[in-house]
Amino acid sequence: MAKSVREKFRVSAEPDLTAVDPRSRPVGPKDKTAAAKDMVHLAARLEGLQDALYAEATVDGTRSVLLVLQGMDTSGKGGVIRHVAGLVNPQGLHIASFKKPTEQERAQHFLQRIRKETPKAGQIGVFDRSHYEDVLIARVDSLVPEDVWRARYDEINAFEAELAGHDVTILKCMLHISSQAQQERLLARLDDPVKRWKYNPADLDARCKWPAYQEAYTDALRFCDTDSAPWYVIPSDRKWYRNWAVAALLAETLAELELEPEFPETGIDVARERARVKASVIV
Repeated sequence: MAKSVREKFRVSAEPDLTAVDPRSRPVGPKDKTAAAKDMVHLAARLEGLQDALYAEATVDGTRSVLLVLQGMDTSGKGGVIRHVAGLVNPQGLHIASFKKPTEQERAQHFLQRIRKETPKAGQIGVFDRSHYEDVLIARVDSLVPEDVWRARYDEINAFEAELAGHDVTILKCMLHISSQAQQERLLARLDDPVKRWKYNPADLDARCKWPAYQEAYTDALRFCDTDSAPWYVIPSDRKWYRNWAVAALLAETLAELELEPEFPETGIDVARERARVKASVIV
């Protein structure tokens, strides 16, 4: 029996990022042309599923979906938002991009700014970076003592369990790229005047800490993969495959919710209103 998309990308119990080829295509289309064709079908599927989720909330539904995107610089978080989140109606979408915390945010509990951005009923929420920055960059750059960032794994698990208990379906995608692909993308930003604004010299500082970041990501996957908030490792050297994989993952997750579109009662006399519309004359 063929494995589902989620089964293919679900992180293993003992994560080993060196064992995952960032250029691999373990399931789905094998070339860019086939992926483009499949994305057309995925777009229609996602649109219908999102409409059902949004409609459900109008009749007291409580469910929502949260897609968490994490990855090294240039891994494609913005690309996924454009090419995957862009497939659905923005009215039912909530995107939160977590930059460097402000002084005020640093004085608060690390989850406080995250809580403010969780999706409401009927929404698909997308996190461009997330609470995992506090066990990634905070760990690698020693922004807090080790005992503090280590304790955050349990805090994150408790937070995600709380969200799941409030009908938030969580899927977390680690966009896995190779150091070679990152180098190529950074150079492409410098070489193209149109893309140069995306280049941040600080990205190179983080690149020089690649091994430390890979260790930090591995531990985040190991300690924070749960059935209520699973981690998926997405091969991301091929942009077209990365986008297809996340779209397929999101569609499969929404489909499992078995959404049945319910629309609020309007109380409208349809026959009467049809007659009125037909009789209306614009002068």
